[in-house]
Amino acid sequence: MADTTPAAAVTDVAVYDKFDGSVLATLPQCTEADVRVEIIRAAAAAPAAAAMPRHERGRILDTAADLLQQRAQKVAGLIVSEAGKTITQALKEVSRAVNTLRLSAAETRRNVGEVVPFDSFSGSENRQGWFTREPLGLIAAITPYNDALNLVAHKLGPAIAGGNTVILKPSQLTPLTAMLLVDLLREAGLPAEFVTVVLGDRTIAQTIISSKLIRMVSFTGGFSTGRAIAANAGIKRLSMELGGNAPVIVFDDADIPAAVEASVSGSFWAAGQNCIGAQRILVQRSVFETFLHAFVAQTAALTTGDPRSEQTDVGPMISAASAAEAKRKIDEAVSAGARLLTGGTLDGALLTPAVLTGVPRSCEAWSEELFAPVVLVEPFDSAEEAIALANDSEYALQAGVFTKDLTRALATARAIDAGGVMINDSSDYRLDAMPFGGSKYGSMGREGVRFAYEEMTQPKVIAITS
Repeated sequence: MADTTPAAAVTDVAVYDKFDGSVLATLPQCTEADVRVEIIRAAAAAPAAAAMPRHERGRILDTAADLLQQRAQKVAGLIVSEAGKTITQALKEVSRAVNTLRLSAAETRRNVGEVVPFDSFSGSENRQGWFTREPLGLIAAITPYNDALNLVAHKLGPAIAGGNTVILKPSQLTPLTAMLLVDLLREAGLPAEFVTVVLGDRTIAQTIISSKLIRMVSFTGGFSTGRAIAANAGIKRLSMELGGNAPVIVFDDADIPAAVEASVSGSFWAAGQNCIGAQRILVQRSVFETFLHAFVAQTAALTTGDPRSEQTDVGPMISAASAAEAKRKIDEAVSAGARLLTGGTLDGALLTPAVLTGVPRSCEAWSEELFAPVVLVEPFDSAEEAIALANDSEYALQAGVFTKDLTRALATARAIDAGGVMINDSSDYRLDAMPFGGSKYGSMGREGVRFAYEEMTQPKVIAITS
């Protein structure tokens, strides 16, 4: 494999298997001086990246997608070990990343610009011209642990398609998967200097985002980190997705068995470590008990344990500390008067899927992103109340609505303040081609391959006077 180890380092950080705690690798971490050198090198390579023909960018991305598909089992195995996803979930992530790379390849050949109708304004009849989409230059990509492959692909694919160079800082908890994807891109023909992997802590991240040579920061992760990036980035383009607290509304005319099944999956996929996972399920009172009984029964039947087993539904969280923090929030809600109907048993990084009801609005479980296998199920009486409850959050990434009434579905979708509303599905659905981002305080810009590509490029107008 191509070398993705940073040039110099002063400390090593171990990467652990999230289920059994074994050491997968020990990786050197960069110093601030190392990172500054790497930024200069990556910026110097930007003209070469911009000059690479579109057909060559597309070929590299398509070839990388082929390689990833051919090695799906091996890559999925790494995701299981490094991120703790079940093997079923890891294989799906690999297939999505293949699609993300193919979509990025297609963007190189499609989204190239437009003709400008200069003669649409009086006095410009003797002009003709067009605009092209040109690369920004050097992009910083900072990625999280929960989709250690596909979220990296969502940054690297559009950036490469647009002709940019990239400084990639993956999560310290899941760097191996990110490095593997970079290796595949290099094996497919990407020049090594076009994507530089940098490993390090928040100090290293701050060094990257504050550099004037960085033209854009693309970040997916926690709210506090996003706020720090915005405060220190200076004058450059920012794209940030900072989490969610997704509501799902179930009306009384919904297909209740289908709503239960979709909501269980949407709540506990990837051990709930999913920014669009269902967190607050709002059910019309007349069907609340029916829904709740079925939902709790299906949740209690989920198998929590070894993610390598195909029988496992819920694997470990990213760390024992994260699981303990989620347990603390469950206990806080129960102390405040909520009822814990199932789950919430802690065993290291394993937390059995938990269902709460009667959670006071003052609790963190209601107001904050839990990022854990914990879901709230609460009743409502009217559509107006459901919408108010759904919108009672600073996070507004995605939502779900279950109803057989199309008029009601569309009216509710319009009223919910979110970046996306899934009708007759939980909030946990994403097509990698669709625009993805929130509509409130916790998001800036849009991902989804076409939309990220446009964020990572800029129009250049050429006009000819005859």
